[in-house]
Amino acid sequence: MRYLLVIATTFLLSAEGIAHSVDDTAECRRIKEKIRHIQSRMRAGYTRAQGERMEAQLRKLRQQRKSKCR
Repeated sequence: MRYLLVIATTFLLSAEGIAHSVDDTAECRRIKEKIRHIQSRMRAGYTRAQGERMEAQLRKLRQQRKSKCR
């Protein structure tokens, strides 16, 4: 009985870990795509105010990428 409980608990915990890693991967892709989009907009030219906003967005996204992605 104890053996079955250990197996069931292990299975549930590993399934939860897999679900989190899939979510992290999707979120990492979303963050990286946003960074690429902003960089593309910056290559097209921008005003000073636009540049400051885009740089702030990039800083925020890079921090998110650093904390959530491996």
